Amino acid sequence: MSNQNRRKYTDEFKREAVKLVEEQRRTATEVARNLGVHRSQIERWCKRFGSAGAGTGEQAMNEVEREELKRLRAEVKQLRMERDILKKATAFFAREAN
Repeated sequence: MSNQNRRKYTDEFKREAVKLVEEQRRTATEVARNLGVHRSQIERWCKRFGSAGAGTGEQAMNEVEREELKRLRAEVKQLRMERDILKKATAFFAREAN
């Protein structure tokens, strides 16, 4: 295969493709299909331009991000529990007032 048949992509195009994978949590395969390039191309761009590599989800996170995610999930769980308690208390005192 000669180099004349290869398509050239700008760095901006590559970064936008990586952004689709990282920020919109799409798979490299899905992005590649939508853009008309091969999946391995997207994965290489993710390694070169991306912050977390070609994967998505927890596999692509570093240790600090995983710990923060764990902490935030625990905090959300706690806040939801407190909210539910407050809803019940509000309903109880509303009944008592009537």
